[in-house]
Amino acid sequence: MDTNGPNNDKPETNPPNGGASTPSHARSSIYRPRATRPTGFPAHPAHRTPAHRPLNPGRRSFGASHQARPPRRPGRTKVEHHQSSEPRGRPQSAPIPSQAEDTVRIIPLSGVEEIGRNMTAIEFGGDIFVVDCGFAFSEVETPGIDYILPNTGYLETRKDKIRGLLITHGHLDHIGGIPYIIDRIGNPMIYTRKLTGMMIKKRQEEFSQTIPVQIREVEKDEVIKLGRTTIRFFGVTHTVPDSMGIIIETPWGDAVFTGDIKLNHLDGEPSDEEKKGFGIFKNRKVLALLMDSTNVWQPGFSIPESTVYKTLDNIIKNGKGRLVVAMFASHLERLIRVVHFAEEYGKKIVIDGRSMRTNIEIAREIGLIKYRDDTVVAVENMMQYPQDKLIILATGTQGDEFASLARIGNKTHKYIRLQPTDTVVLSSSVIPGNERAVQKLKDNLSRQGAHIITYHASDVHASGHGNREEAAWIHKQIKPKFFIPIHGYHYMLRVHADLAEELGVPEQNIVVPDNGSIIEIQGGGEKIIKLPMKAPSELRVVEGNTVSEISEVLMRDRKALGQEGFCVVVATIDRRTGKLHKSPDIISRGFVYLRDNKDLMDQTRLIIRKSVEGSMRNPRAADLDAAREDLAESVSRFLLSRTMKRPIVIPVIVSI
Repeated sequence: MDTNGPNNDKPETNPPNGGASTPSHARSSIYRPRATRPTGFPAHPAHRTPAHRPLNPGRRSFGASHQARPPRRPGRTKVEHHQSSEPRGRPQSAPIPSQAEDTVRIIPLSGVEEIGRNMTAIEFGGDIFVVDCGFAFSEVETPGIDYILPNTGYLETRKDKIRGLLITHGHLDHIGGIPYIIDRIGNPMIYTRKLTGMMIKKRQEEFSQTIPVQIREVEKDEVIKLGRTTIRFFGVTHTVPDSMGIIIETPWGDAVFTGDIKLNHLDGEPSDEEKKGFGIFKNRKVLALLMDSTNVWQPGFSIPESTVYKTLDNIIKNGKGRLVVAMFASHLERLIRVVHFAEEYGKKIVIDGRSMRTNIEIAREIGLIKYRDDTVVAVENMMQYPQDKLIILATGTQGDEFASLARIGNKTHKYIRLQPTDTVVLSSSVIPGNERAVQKLKDNLSRQGAHIITYHASDVHASGHGNREEAAWIHKQIKPKFFIPIHGYHYMLRVHADLAEELGVPEQNIVVPDNGSIIEIQGGGEKIIKLPMKAPSELRVVEGNTVSEISEVLMRDRKALGQEGFCVVVATIDRRTGKLHKSPDIISRGFVYLRDNKDLMDQTRLIIRKSVEGSMRNPRAADLDAAREDLAESVSRFLLSRTMKRPIVIPVIVSI
């Protein structure tokens, strides 16, 4: 508890008679109230969560920001790995059996009960190949956490078998975990395309790893040999350039990973480039397909990115005032097009967002985008140009509190103030869970008179994940014997599994995985099963510069603090008589405002006096630990009966 910050950050205290401060040697304990609530009163959420249940009922879509504080800028962070003291109390899974020689083992380590932190391992012939290494952002179930990582416990005990880390594309849900994980799995060589490799290198600059990452650039049609295994790559369509799928040749057929994927099509007819790209599967024997399931539940075909380009082209060409285009920094293809349109129509670009600026600089460095030096102007110099010649590229379409667009909306941006002649294009959909934040953002922008264009009214956004008919077309080209849907919530995986069955894959040849599921294709490619035991799947999290397994007790306490607050009661007793030396002190934060609840506090002091003096009737034989427990329970029960709230009660008994 920090009492040295600004006044509005200090906890309320209510010490009668100017009570003395608690001595540093005072012993205290945190009490979580027992279930002593009135009939019909719902249990506190923290008590409705069994200790053994993982705190990941489903991740929100990747790209959302749920931080209640400014994002940390790691800048040469030294990652520290902490061992959790809790796992010994968790149920232990059965030992994982050794792998038969005629078996291919596939383990989705994460990314299949959620959207984000994608990572899958495939093992056969004594070799392990790892596909992707992403993270997910924190959410309501993990307060105070920065990022959530895949659990790589299975790989850490087999790091000598890992032959390479294969990365499909440069989004953070596929590369974000690398700085925190790569050394834990033996720092294997990373195989990926040029842009993705540059993004990984740029991100690594923020971390002071003792061993630099090793990156080997590959091309979309390249074939490489890792150990005794041949690996092939093929290009796929997504929202970031250099996205690719991966073919791992096993002795019994190909294991194919599509990565995140959609189709470039015109009215439902895939482009010639798509047909040519997937033509590589015409004569191949595909043992297993692992494919993106994110949007398979949506019917038909997704909006092609080319339609979005035409819409943005028209808006930029015909815009009469200043234009603000907001999107994810990871939508690099779209960013490149906006810069191109700006040059075509003689307009200047202002890039307002660190990650967006970094991605555009990387794309320019490797030649994916070319523009004149004077096309991009600094935000502080934008007033030197006519309003109708400016396009501001901004981040923060999900209502992120500290992003550029939110600061523009609440008028705290240092340089940008909206005008009634401005147009704001929100070139993204609303991620589930962010609806209220986005609505508040639109309200703030509208109050300043700006015209707002969203994907509801215009084709200014297209998903990077294909719909049902796109998935069906891809399945028909690859024709797998076995199918494992990945990348999505369980419902999405189930819908994708049903689609595969409709397309001719037998039900017994389809496995819908959970995080940590161990799936084996046995008998030289004859059958597929999901073993009853799992690889380690407890959440690993990043807090600041430390990586550790999540503490479920800590998460419950944080949620309780956020919902109910806390109350510290300090009782000072005479060690000779066992009587209170003075009236008890009460410190509260997030519970009730003490100055407006004087009667409640006076009654609480009576409860404290009664409890403490009752426990200390015989001071020489008194048990201070039991006295604290009794004090906490008495106060908690009283406050619950009077306020219907369950604050965390922290009892402190000082003996003088």
